[in-house]
Amino acid sequence: MPTASTELEKLAQAKAAVEPDYVPSADEEYMSAQQLDYFRMLLLEWKRTIHNASDHTLQLLQDGPIREPDLNDRASSETDWGIELRTRDRQRKLISKIDSALRRIDEGEYGYCEVTGEQIGLMRLIARPVATMTVEAQEAHERREKISRDD
Repeated sequence: MPTASTELEKLAQAKAAVEPDYVPSADEEYMSAQQLDYFRMLLLEWKRTIHNASDHTLQLLQDGPIREPDLNDRASSETDWGIELRTRDRQRKLISKIDSALRRIDEGEYGYCEVTGEQIGLMRLIARPVATMTVEAQEAHERREKISRDD
């Protein structure tokens, strides 16, 4: 598992490789080195943001238990904490998707649909950098999932 300093070094390298105002465009070669550096930077930055939010939540939890004198206030605080912890759990799962996307960049598989092998598309990847399927393949997958759930 990479250490925090290794992650920061990778982020710094990715940022150095990408021009400040660079945004991938359809005019250039799909998944060129510059585009891959851009998405690596995007993913590493996203991961760092999630880790920072998790650290903040952990610090708040360590600062002490909920001690609201009023029962309604306490119930509200406990509900807020429950939502916060569920959010952190979803983000923990997202980190594994980010790590998987970074692995695909390193292996030269990033940007291509895992089902059809077609290009996922720049706009989809900018909107959802962890995407593994084209929109069409994702919709077909969701339809199959819904049908099997309904059975």
